[in-house]
Amino acid sequence: MSDWEEDGDDDGSRRVSAKPSPPLRERGPAGAPPPWAEGGGRPRGSRPGPAREPWRSGPLEYRPRGPRRGTGRERPGSPPLSFRLENALVGTLIGRGGTKIKELEESSGCRIQVVKGCYEAEIKIFGDKDKKTKAKVLIDDLMERCSQSSAEERCTKADFFKQEIGTTYYNENRFGVLKSENNNPKQSINWASLRENKAKYEALKWADLPPIEKRFYKESSKIASMSQEEVDKWREENNNITCDDLKDGEKRCIPNPIRKFEDAFQHYPDVMANIKKVGFQKPTPIQSQAWPIILQGFDLIGIAQTGTGKTLAYLMPGFIHLDLQPIPREKRGGPGMLVLTPTRELALQVEAECSKYSYKGIKSICIYGGGDRKGQISLVTKGVDIVIATPGRLNDLQMNNFINLRSITYLVLDEADRMLDMGFEPQIMKILLDVRPDRQTVMTSATWPDGVRRLSKSYLKDPMIVYVGTLDLAAVNTVKQKVVVIPEEEKRAFTRYFIDTMKSKDKVIIFVGKKLTADDLSSDFGLQGIPVQSLHGNREQCDREQALEDFKKGRVRILIATDLASRGLDVQDITHVFNFDFPRNIEEYVHRVGRTGRAGRSGEAVTLVTRNDWKIASELINILERGNQAIPEELTSMAERYKQFQMKKEMEKDLGRPHGKSRKGF
Repeated sequence: MSDWEEDGDDDGSRRVSAKPSPPLRERGPAGAPPPWAEGGGRPRGSRPGPAREPWRSGPLEYRPRGPRRGTGRERPGSPPLSFRLENALVGTLIGRGGTKIKELEESSGCRIQVVKGCYEAEIKIFGDKDKKTKAKVLIDDLMERCSQSSAEERCTKADFFKQEIGTTYYNENRFGVLKSENNNPKQSINWASLRENKAKYEALKWADLPPIEKRFYKESSKIASMSQEEVDKWREENNNITCDDLKDGEKRCIPNPIRKFEDAFQHYPDVMANIKKVGFQKPTPIQSQAWPIILQGFDLIGIAQTGTGKTLAYLMPGFIHLDLQPIPREKRGGPGMLVLTPTRELALQVEAECSKYSYKGIKSICIYGGGDRKGQISLVTKGVDIVIATPGRLNDLQMNNFINLRSITYLVLDEADRMLDMGFEPQIMKILLDVRPDRQTVMTSATWPDGVRRLSKSYLKDPMIVYVGTLDLAAVNTVKQKVVVIPEEEKRAFTRYFIDTMKSKDKVIIFVGKKLTADDLSSDFGLQGIPVQSLHGNREQCDREQALEDFKKGRVRILIATDLASRGLDVQDITHVFNFDFPRNIEEYVHRVGRTGRAGRSGEAVTLVTRNDWKIASELINILERGNQAIPEELTSMAERYKQFQMKKEMEKDLGRPHGKSRKGF
């Protein structure tokens, strides 16, 4: 096997591995029998195979294993289309892990072989005549794009050295110390000048942007005539809505909240038709205040509990924004609206909402990891208006130039706190580098931690903030919360008792802390004849979608899930949430509880707490107190013991005495 031969993975991806080759002197001429053939046998581990074709000879080659791709085998003796390529460009042709050459083969229907020499590689294309020509055109186009990118990079580097270092050039000596030609020490970097040049580059990058329109709100006379006292009273009566302008300097006037759908969309009959078709009676609190702000063109931060209608709060203005831009949708060269979500389930749910409230033929697509990448690429390249995506997969398509983000004028960061918890901030930063800076941005979140505040300062421009209720954590007020302090070994028996006492119309999500626990509980209940489904990150995407479908349709009434289902899972008839394991933080507890009691319905949450959970006892008591819920005495005593333990620990730390390893729980 040659140094460039390819290994095949189970998932169909390609990996180029460097494997030792026999010395060239042992290979012999092409088609000649190998040296060991004269000895009457093959070396251990070798296998017989057909003789190599003459065009496969060479010191290094890249060739795929397995059956040949394309419509069929070439005719015997059909010569391949061959041309030369510099060795420095071979990596661009093959791509990371062989992905690029695989795409070229699939697009053209040909088989491509790379035979690397000392200075140049020979590229051979096998297939029909027309397909060979197509493959050659695709390769030439790829090389041209690569050369343009390299030229731009060289110009950028040259400009940097000319502006910042002058005419002094640096070389690395044999001791690894950077010195100039006149042996002067390396000059310091002028960061102020770099920042100035960055601003100039940004201005040059976005100089040719098409115009953008953001203001689409026509306030009704009834809303405009509301006095400040009427506005304050209405906001207080509707879940205590609080608004603020985060712009530095002179504050702007915050629009009055709307009371009816007509107050916001009376001039947009297609939007009103969609709303009447669904049968909504009146806007939710977050919608009534968010719509006037977004339609006036301001950036918005919306903080509200789960199940309060945040999705429609940004979707309806987004439809109007897309439709009324100065440049028609078909001439923008890419999507106009981007919604970033933390999980696949939430992305699919937002895409379902876009389809439900279809508006003037606007097309949407859902992009997420674990899905059909090739199919997603095909849909994106055909042209869409709205992209709903998880940051990881979108960043993948962005880096490989499959999607144009320069055309985005309306950006949504949905469940921003969850995206930060999952570690998506680097991908978000890379994505937003290619989104025009004068876009309109909407950020939604259920909590307002420091990370979300920092993200809002970085990527929103002079936003307004609307939060419903309080910025302090609080569970949905339509959910009755019950806390049971129990030993760890009795949790399974209590869970079985809870399932046995469920009524015929009850539907429950059982939240666990680990994927293994979810599989374990599912297997136990299945062996006991109890139909359940499980949902966690280790399951295939098709299995996850099937589990959600079975749960939504009522084929199973019990879903065992990790915190993957704590955000964005919108199943209206969930009656109970059962916390088998307490979550890793109190924010996730609030999100779990919010899976029930949605859309004005009532629900119940049962939470099992063990002695290992004593660190969160005090925070849990605060949540229960805000919701006027019963607090068990065992939970209160657990919080007191942890408080005393912390005080003792601090005292020993101040005295400088080692206090040893603490016991967990009591």
